[in-house]
Amino acid sequence: MRKIYGIGETVFDIIFKNGQPQAAKPGGAMLNSSVSLGRIGLPVSFISEYGKDDVGNLIDEFLNINGVGTTFVHHFTGGKTGLALAFLNERNDASYTFYKNYPEKRLDIEFPVLNEDDIVLCGSIYAITQEIRGKFTAFTKSAKENKAILIYDPNFRPTHSSDLDMLVPVIIENMKTAAIIRGSDEDFKNIFNAGNADEAWRVVSRYCNCLVYTASSEGVYVRTVGYSGKFEVKKITPVSTIGAGDNFNAGMIAAIYKNNISRDHLETIGKEQWGKIVGMGVNFATEVCLSYENYISREFAEKLKN
Repeated sequence: MRKIYGIGETVFDIIFKNGQPQAAKPGGAMLNSSVSLGRIGLPVSFISEYGKDDVGNLIDEFLNINGVGTTFVHHFTGGKTGLALAFLNERNDASYTFYKNYPEKRLDIEFPVLNEDDIVLCGSIYAITQEIRGKFTAFTKSAKENKAILIYDPNFRPTHSSDLDMLVPVIIENMKTAAIIRGSDEDFKNIFNAGNADEAWRVVSRYCNCLVYTASSEGVYVRTVGYSGKFEVKKITPVSTIGAGDNFNAGMIAAIYKNNISRDHLETIGKEQWGKIVGMGVNFATEVCLSYENYISREFAEKLKN
């Protein structure tokens, strides 16, 4: 049976609106995706690190309750589980302040052995963090060598723009291991100054044969060596956009898994199959935008399971 893995950082999110806390919950891009996949009963494990402290124990219990495996989590004792304060603006988009205290020894685990068509999701700040870079790249390169489907989401924040010259080669190295690159219009604007999907594809196609480019309410663009298309998104008034991209990724993975799409298929499938992949991504992202949750609701998950 094929397996799904998310590898990324773990934080505990505290969400503020108008200066007041609105919600507190486990967070981190790949954690959010993993929880949504766990809630619909898919075989997902999380690869990460967090403290063996009260907050870490709370996160561990939460993941297990939601069907996410934690065998590959480093429960460290020499630091504290990270916190992320998320401040929502008038459009309910978030800006963040992070508090992190990692031990000297990072990600001290045995990594899983990957098989053909297993699915690996990675990205965000964790994928360009120097302290874990060697272990991270060894794992992602093994994904490519073993013909797993690696999905890379750069999720690049403007706060890192001052280091862009140093980080672009790292981002490109990540792209070279990916079967799918899924990024937002803002990601490609911030990293490569690409103004639209075709400009982004001109860059991405040097390193990867499949791009899914999300442009907020404008739609979703797919570019591969064999297909070019655009898909519409749902018009909504979001409560919070935290976790929208993470859950788009989760929805894509759910569709790839449920429709038995292999790595070899990705470069040859057309509008019908990409419609299923993007459509599920849009459904997951829309669901999350309608609440303060970072993941799909249990009610939504039960409808999908049934």
